[in-house]
Amino acid sequence: MSKFLKLVGAAAITLAALSPRAASAADTVNVRFSWKLKGEYGFFYLGKEKQLYQNKGIDVVLGEGAGAQAALGALVRGNEDVVIVPAIFAISAIDKGMPVKLAAIYQERAPIAFISRPDKAVTTPAQMEGKSLATSVGDPATTYLDVFCAINKVDCDKIKKVQIDPQLKFPQFMQKQVDLISVYTNVELPVIEQRTGTKFPVLNLPAFGLSVPGLAVVVSDRGIAEKAAVLKRFLSATAAAIELTRSEPAAAVSALKGAWSAAPSEELIKAQIMATSGTMSSASGKPLGWIDDKTVSDALKLMSATEQVDLKRPIADFYTNALLEN
Repeated sequence: MSKFLKLVGAAAITLAALSPRAASAADTVNVRFSWKLKGEYGFFYLGKEKQLYQNKGIDVVLGEGAGAQAALGALVRGNEDVVIVPAIFAISAIDKGMPVKLAAIYQERAPIAFISRPDKAVTTPAQMEGKSLATSVGDPATTYLDVFCAINKVDCDKIKKVQIDPQLKFPQFMQKQVDLISVYTNVELPVIEQRTGTKFPVLNLPAFGLSVPGLAVVVSDRGIAEKAAVLKRFLSATAAAIELTRSEPAAAVSALKGAWSAAPSEELIKAQIMATSGTMSSASGKPLGWIDDKTVSDALKLMSATEQVDLKRPIADFYTNALLEN
């Protein structure tokens, strides 16, 4: 073979190596949310649009959900690689034997609150006495009401609990059938205030001692064993997406709206995105999402007030920080 042909052949091989088709395929990561689209998930869509995941060799597939239990079940079956659920539900599932682990907690304290009408404002725990409160099965704010009362020396017997379907609590509240309802201040409160044009008095539960861990990434034990490197890249890209959303909320609005077929107003989406960004923090010197023993142990103690929990189980069974480490 002539020297010229050898050079041509070498050049062809080099070009083929640089070709996108020749490049190794991106690793697919299937992500399932615990609920329908909302501003809380905006950073994932911004990360996808800005190719933060692609730059890490990941093809991220984002999907709506129908509840935390359904999402966790799909994770265990292998239908999903990652699920995004409130950490408290994952901790409960792990305590019951589900082979999954928390890989990141972005909200050490879920932004939950009770809201009241301006004419019967409740902004401190003591003001709850003599009022009626809508309660629902599975609602963290009302599930741990007795704990909240004990922390704040409130007589829970002086609060009238009214069991209401979650879909009906807001209409019942507006019709003055109940004085208080629970809301997530980063998601539901902006919706309610925009719909009514009213600023409602807020009783912020974390500010008065009720810490329920919120937005979290959960992966399966099998996934950790088989796809740890891929999951590490996913979490790294997600952390970058969260930080980018803080500085470019309007871009996150645009990215989420592009994937949301029945999206509400941009104003509302932006309010949810910015409120969510304000709830996410990281321990000093630690990666975003880093999990502390105390966050999990405190959650278990909280849960033990309403359900049987194995408080002697090693905390390490519930989470791993290994996927956040460089």
